[in-house]
Amino acid sequence: MIRVFSLPDLGEGLTESEIVAWHVAPGDTVTLNQHIADVETAKAVVELPSPFSGVVSELHRPEGVLVHVGDPIVSFEVVGADAVDDSGDSSDSGAPAAPVPTKREANLVGYGPDAEREGRPKRRARPGSAACATPVPLATVTSPGLPVAVTSSVANPVAAAPGATTMERPRSTPPVRMLARDLGVDLTRITGTGAHGVITRDDVRAVGVTPETVPVADAPSVFGAPSGTRESRTPIKSLRKLTAAAMVQSAFTAPHVTEFLTIDVTPTIDLLETINTAGAREGAGRVGLLAVVAQALCLAVARTPSVNTRWDEAAGEIVQFHYVNLGIAAATPRGLMVPVIADADRLGLAGLADSLARLTAAARSGTTTPAALAGGTITITNIGVFGIDAGTPILNPGEAAILAMGAIRRTPWEFRGDIALRQVMTLSLSFDHRLVDGEQGSRFLADVGRILANPGLALTMLGATPGAA
Repeated sequence: MIRVFSLPDLGEGLTESEIVAWHVAPGDTVTLNQHIADVETAKAVVELPSPFSGVVSELHRPEGVLVHVGDPIVSFEVVGADAVDDSGDSSDSGAPAAPVPTKREANLVGYGPDAEREGRPKRRARPGSAACATPVPLATVTSPGLPVAVTSSVANPVAAAPGATTMERPRSTPPVRMLARDLGVDLTRITGTGAHGVITRDDVRAVGVTPETVPVADAPSVFGAPSGTRESRTPIKSLRKLTAAAMVQSAFTAPHVTEFLTIDVTPTIDLLETINTAGAREGAGRVGLLAVVAQALCLAVARTPSVNTRWDEAAGEIVQFHYVNLGIAAATPRGLMVPVIADADRLGLAGLADSLARLTAAARSGTTTPAALAGGTITITNIGVFGIDAGTPILNPGEAAILAMGAIRRTPWEFRGDIALRQVMTLSLSFDHRLVDGEQGSRFLADVGRILANPGLALTMLGATPGAA
């Protein structure tokens, strides 16, 4: 019986995903929960497990296309329990059947058992003509004296011409295959120079011409663009599309106010050196300044809870959070992501440091799940790592405040009645003026700064009321 698997709802209201890579081909035998594809939502790249055991009969969508939730993406020929529908009947029809929900479909996005991934069957050879399609002209770009025909040899990885010879798929990674599609490069005509013959980005760039570009005289460029290109175009999709929509919504919905505070953080830097001295945290990683700022923020939130709220326009209510789900803005190869540390106010300095290490590693490796990017109540962004002193960060939609950490610089500073070189940093706080008054925002920012300037004050602020420290 043929069972059709449609793109599932990956959560958080995401309605579409891009198929980054297929790990199966028609004719492959798969097992339940075997990793069959990588799909990229607007928030993360996730592994898609098979909901059935059987043989792949058809891939309905090729790599690199956006698919909406509910669209069929792959069909399986199944037998046994998987071939029985909800009424207990089985069907011998070869026609694709409508998607039938099964209990196994709950094991999606890598959350279900995955013990059968080891020892998966080797992929069968696929028809070579699918990857060796004849280049087809896409467009003609005309510039004075420079008419150029732009072609593409991007092949359809799903369909194959009858009677075609068979060959193994070129060895490459999903980002390289995506680059090849963008440049109109046929991977089957490239000899890989990477380890074990894997095709690299440089291999693709060496033969590729970017679509929709205008070649010019061969001359070096300070932009590092491929020789002969004047401009490039990239589709707006996935994370960049979501980020843009969220920032526009925030900027034109919440009335932003930004305040700045420059402080001497030398005592905090000295404290970190002590903590990170060999043996200070046996068996644990280093504690960074971001962890201290996160701890200071949690303490300050307890004294000014209005910064940890949400404006619910539909309900006509202000939602007060009695916990801190701390978002950490992270620059990744996919763009800006804001993974969340749940209940950060309960972790303490060591717990925050460990959570930050795991969170940052997952975000930069692209393994953060959509669930880990949701539910934030307040955010920190560290612009200081880029050498920036201060900025006006835009609120994450639904949050009342965002704190930016600037770069630490050795600066002449008044210290004990004299001038000395001190470690100085600027904090920037943007807040929603519907939820946070100027006095409240100022008090919150001053509390964070006071802790960083004198971390011992944190002991006096635990459980204290505003103005007690």
